[in-house]
Amino acid sequence: MTTEPPTTEASDLPLALEPKPGILEIAPYVGGDHKAPGVNRVFRLASNENTVGPSPKAKAAYTAAAGEIHRYPDGNSERLRQTIGRVNRLAPARLVCGAGSDELLQLLTKAYAGVGDEILYSQYGFMMYPIAAKSVGAVPVAAPEQGLRSDVDALLAHVTPRTRILFLANPNNPTGSYLTPAEMRRLHAGLPGNVLLVIDAAYAEYVETGDYEAGVELVDSAQNVVMVRTFSKIYALAGLRLGWMYGPPAVVDVVNRIRGPFNVTLATQEAGVAAMEDEAFVTTSRATATRWRTWLSDELTRLGLTVYPSVANFILVRFPTGPGRDAAAALAFLKERGVLVRGMAGYGLPECLRIGIGVEDEMRAVQATIADFLGSRS
Repeated sequence: MTTEPPTTEASDLPLALEPKPGILEIAPYVGGDHKAPGVNRVFRLASNENTVGPSPKAKAAYTAAAGEIHRYPDGNSERLRQTIGRVNRLAPARLVCGAGSDELLQLLTKAYAGVGDEILYSQYGFMMYPIAAKSVGAVPVAAPEQGLRSDVDALLAHVTPRTRILFLANPNNPTGSYLTPAEMRRLHAGLPGNVLLVIDAAYAEYVETGDYEAGVELVDSAQNVVMVRTFSKIYALAGLRLGWMYGPPAVVDVVNRIRGPFNVTLATQEAGVAAMEDEAFVTTSRATATRWRTWLSDELTRLGLTVYPSVANFILVRFPTGPGRDAAAALAFLKERGVLVRGMAGYGLPECLRIGIGVEDEMRAVQATIADFLGSRS
C-alpha cells in the first residue's frame, strides 16, 4: 500500500525569494491598444508605428532568411553594423545592435547605475526611463518641462552627486518637441563627467528642420555621451525588435560585455540591412508622415483643438475639459468606432491624446471621427 505525499499549497510556504529593490515598485509598461471589440476594421494609431509598412526589400530579405533559422546569428551583427556605419557615416566599431533600442537602454542602465543612484529624465519623457531606473534599484528623477519642451536649466538643476544617467528623448515622445544642437551642447557642458548622457533619437529620421542634430556630434566630442536609435519607426520593423547604439569605445566595450551573445536574430539582421539600404523607401515614408501630420494638425486645429507642434510621426492633441467633452471621452468614442489612439493620463497629460500619423485613409478616419465626437457634444 502506497501513501500519497502530503501536498502544500504554494500560498502556505514561507516567502524565501525577494526581488531586488525597486522591482515591485514598477508598474509594467502597457502598450497602445490594438483591438476594438465588435469593430470590423481597426485603425491602429496608438503606438507610433509606421503604417506605410517596411521596405519590400526588407520583407524579402526576412523571408529569404527562413532557410537558415536553424543557425545561430552573427553574435556581433557585423554586416548590419557595417551597413549602419556606411549609411550614417559612422565607425562600425563604435556601434552596438540590440533587440530594440529598449534593450540598449536597459543595458546602459544595468552597466552604469545601481541601488541608491539617480537616473534623470524630462517630465514627459518616455515611460521606459523610470522603469529602467527602478529595475536596478535606482531612483528615477523627473525634471519639469516648459511648454512641453525639455528644459535644460531644470535638468541641470536636478543633477546631484547621486546622478548617474540622464535619459533624453530628442525628439521627445509623446510631445513631439526637440532641443536644438546649441541646447544639447549647453546641457552636456553642465553635466559632471561621471554622468552618462543617453540621447534617445528614435524619431530622428522624421525630422526635417534645419536646427536639429541626432547626437552624433556630441558623441564624437565626449566620453560620456551615447546615441540610441531604432528600426521600429521610420524603418517599420517594430515587430522584429531592432535597435542600435553609437558611443565612445569605452562604453561600447562595456555594453558588449553584458549583452546577450546572440541578441539580434539572423532574420532580423538581414531585414535590418535591407531596410537601411533602401534609402528611397525611407524618403517616401518621411514624406508621407510629413504630409499627413501637417494635414491632420491643420484639420484638428480648425475643429478647435490644440495641436502641439511635432517633428515626429505623431501629434499630441489637447481636448477641452468637462465631462463628456474631454480626452477620456474622446478616447472611448474613437475606440468604439475602431480608431485607436493613445491616452496620455499615464504620462501626466490627462487632457491630451497622442495620435500616430498614418496613411491617407487612416488620417481621414481620425479627422471624421473626432469631428463627429465634437459635433455630438456641441
